[in-house]
Amino acid sequence: MITILGPTASGKTPIAAHLAATIGGEIISADSRQVYRRMDIGTGKDLADYVVRREGEKERRKVPYHLIDICEPGTKYNLFEYQQDFFDAYQDIQSRGAVPILCGGTGLYIEAVLKGYQLSPVPQNQALRDSLEGKSLEELTTMLTDLKARNGSNMHNTTDVDSCQRAIRAIEIETYNLEHPTPRRELPPVDSIIIGVDIDRELRREKITRRLKARLEDGMVDEVKALLDEGIPADDLIYYGLEYKFVTEYLVGKLSYDEMFTRLEIAIHQFAKRQMTWFRGMERRGFKINWIDATLPMEEKISQILQLYHQL
Repeated sequence: MITILGPTASGKTPIAAHLAATIGGEIISADSRQVYRRMDIGTGKDLADYVVRREGEKERRKVPYHLIDICEPGTKYNLFEYQQDFFDAYQDIQSRGAVPILCGGTGLYIEAVLKGYQLSPVPQNQALRDSLEGKSLEELTTMLTDLKARNGSNMHNTTDVDSCQRAIRAIEIETYNLEHPTPRRELPPVDSIIIGVDIDRELRREKITRRLKARLEDGMVDEVKALLDEGIPADDLIYYGLEYKFVTEYLVGKLSYDEMFTRLEIAIHQFAKRQMTWFRGMERRGFKINWIDATLPMEEKISQILQLYHQL
């Protein structure tokens, strides 16, 4: 398998799509929010990126992708479900003789499937949730850090715990695992060459701001309003973080438009920084990430990846 990772706005998806078209691959998404239907603009699905024309070809081809648009908004898809869904897609792709290409920026999902984390499903604990209600994100993060230390857990990095609801769910999982040391489902680790898309910090910040403006112009506010209008509770959308959190708070009157834009822009910059922190942590935990320059021409990026791939 080939894994392509990088922070938001680094251009991962076009690289993965061109690579897949070149080698007969199929893409497995590693994005914790692109699993949801009708959440397109805010999650940056950019499905047009999966239709590519290879050099010298007249016709464009659609690259197959997996684990996008598989859940209804308002549900809480989790790592346990992702790990099983990934493995099903991975085996399906291999059975047809295609090359699986894992692509995304959710470091926890990527690491879980590459290492073969042993996970168990965790039910909701309403009493625990009630006891945590009203605590700040800082307080919840402190509690989570303590639980992780007691469990010896590498799960729930701050990359993926950026709201009180997410922190409470993480505490719920860590508490359950501490109190219920039950046998866990085992899925094997997956051998993969890992490609990291390296983008300069200032260029990344510029692209994030430009992309945010474009998404707002393309109807991101209307997308979130449509989800609210179909009856999805505001708190459920806020749970998804970033675009859905701040646009929802704007739509329910908690923020002005300018406040929404400013806070969201800052939050995305912070998110990208935390993604890079996770990827650097993966390197410290023994993963070999081959970094390529995001600004290179597409043909050069694909050439570098193929050179590394054929060395295996």
